[in-house]
Amino acid sequence: MNYLLKLPKLLRFLLIFLTSLTLLFVVMRLAFYVTFNDPESPLVIADFIKSMWLGMRFDLRMGVLMVLPLFFLGGIKWFSPFKYKAARYIWLGYLALIFSVYVTFYVFDFGHYAYLNTRLDFTALRFLENLDISTEMVWESYPVIKIAIAMILTNLAFIYLTNRLFVKIAKQADVKLSVLKIVAFSIGSFLVMFIAGYSKFSQYPLRWSEAAFSKHPFATQLTYNPMHYFFDTWKNGRVSYNEKKVQKYYPLIADFLQVDDVNATALNYKREIKPLHKVGEKPNIVVVILESFASYKSSVSGNPVDPSPHINSLAQNGLFFKNFFTPATGTARSIYCTITGLPDVELQGTSSRNPLIVNQHSIIQDFKGYEKHYFIGGSASWGNIRGMLNQSMDDLHLHEEESYESHRTDVWGISDIDLFREAHKSLVTAKEPFFSIIQTSGNHRPYTIPQNSYGFKVRTDVSDSEVQKYGFASVEEYNSFRFMDYSIGHFMELAKESDYYKNTVFVFWGDHGISASTGQHVTPGEGRSNLDLGALRVPFVIYSPLIKEPKVYDKVVSEVDAMPTIASLANISYTATTLGRDMFDERYDNSRYAFSITHASNPLIGLIGEKYYYRSRADGTNAALYEIHSKTPLDDHSKEQPELTQKMKELMYGIYETSQYIPHFNKREELTK
Repeated sequence: MNYLLKLPKLLRFLLIFLTSLTLLFVVMRLAFYVTFNDPESPLVIADFIKSMWLGMRFDLRMGVLMVLPLFFLGGIKWFSPFKYKAARYIWLGYLALIFSVYVTFYVFDFGHYAYLNTRLDFTALRFLENLDISTEMVWESYPVIKIAIAMILTNLAFIYLTNRLFVKIAKQADVKLSVLKIVAFSIGSFLVMFIAGYSKFSQYPLRWSEAAFSKHPFATQLTYNPMHYFFDTWKNGRVSYNEKKVQKYYPLIADFLQVDDVNATALNYKREIKPLHKVGEKPNIVVVILESFASYKSSVSGNPVDPSPHINSLAQNGLFFKNFFTPATGTARSIYCTITGLPDVELQGTSSRNPLIVNQHSIIQDFKGYEKHYFIGGSASWGNIRGMLNQSMDDLHLHEEESYESHRTDVWGISDIDLFREAHKSLVTAKEPFFSIIQTSGNHRPYTIPQNSYGFKVRTDVSDSEVQKYGFASVEEYNSFRFMDYSIGHFMELAKESDYYKNTVFVFWGDHGISASTGQHVTPGEGRSNLDLGALRVPFVIYSPLIKEPKVYDKVVSEVDAMPTIASLANISYTATTLGRDMFDERYDNSRYAFSITHASNPLIGLIGEKYYYRSRADGTNAALYEIHSKTPLDDHSKEQPELTQKMKELMYGIYETSQYIPHFNKREELTK
């Protein structure tokens, strides 16, 4: 402390303040670790130490940014908090305001990670577009009042302690300095602040990408500072296509898609496709997209707590694709992928929110003579899917919560079982043939089970610890998943009593999976602490009384392939313009892969094959070839398999670049000219 008294008052304050603030951030990082660390796949001590070290440097940078105005102005007599009480109150107000912003970021970051298992980034702004729904969901899911009180008390404690520090230092003796020492202190303190903010002795400063130093995904998550990461993703978020790269990969993608009229100049992806696996001449189609329907959670994976016996029965008596993957997590991205046959590679928000590209050609338009329906329990204004749906399907009957007789259950609208009942009621009177999509949303926080559940029994004979062994966060989530499955069974019983049932193809799949500790009933690569394939693998089940021979398929297929496959079942000839391929078309069976993307300013992209998963950052860093079914899935096999690695790498980048390009040239009116 005696050494501090030899420093100017402003430097004394800043040294104590920055040290204390950084330590507070370190404590918050430890709290994040304790709260979200997966005990089944803990960080090795080296990764933990490096995460904490890098994270502390990010924290220090945010502290430096906070005090920069005080650093540059506080030494001027008229702005000194140690000479004038009014100046002290102004600086105290400024610091309190910035600190309250920081606290808010930490709170939202914790909530965001608890909800989506990802740190807070700029894409979270999408929730502001449906502020009433988002606010109600937060109110119903979290102890908002307690959190608000804790935030207020934290801010009051900060104001009290900071003011005490100001007052204490103001009462201390001034240091008499010569001009030379003043210059030395000024230059020295500036260099210290610069180094603390720059955080590296190299050409380039510390950047967020350095957080991705480990193959263990939680190490990266632990390293991030919430404010720093949010604004990094904000700054670098939006991407556009690079036509030169698209042209480079065009021959590869044209071959992948079996384009007949290959034209690298015009970049033609258009194909005229004939159906290959019809089950009827013009059957009705009912597509059911199930919220967060991860394979490892479901009974089709052999989950010992048997949460989805109804979908399991449909899989055993229909056509079941066990290696079906969505490109990404996020429901709006999934709906976009379903409608367009493209992975959503938009980094700022989602493609459904981009008014420039929501008008896309869709294979659904080739279902001529079909009456089209879309059922959602809440509002289609969510995610701006309304615009995308209406522009992709002519004469669409869009059913939302306002149009139902059933009462709203929670923030997500009517319950899943009421949604199925409302859909069935409409389909009974629909003009056949019809094409219908039912999008469930109840398998979300706050996991509401309606009072009238039509015979569903909540299980109370299981504990959190038991269901957590098999991928569920809590008994509430487990019962919510069971209720979604029960709703499917209830819907199928209603359908069997109707006239439309005998000529209908029912198709079920999850909009995405969930990152979690998945349990020992599936391979380690499913878990979020390994390859995180559980966030992408979902059941794909086709059931119909028209199907005479049930079958299980092992081939790797993607959500982009859903609509081409459904068209094939319905005996529909269609125009393909994007990346989807018929799952039944044997021409593609030697090149079956599924593209994946984890959205960030430098997204993590990948290509999933039958045995291997190639993945890297979009800029080429952190590249590796992983063996999916290995007991040590994070081992890199790229050096052992150089040819396969190069093949998968080229196709991965080809799909990524092409997916950025096609939406800008896939408008319906342009393709029909």
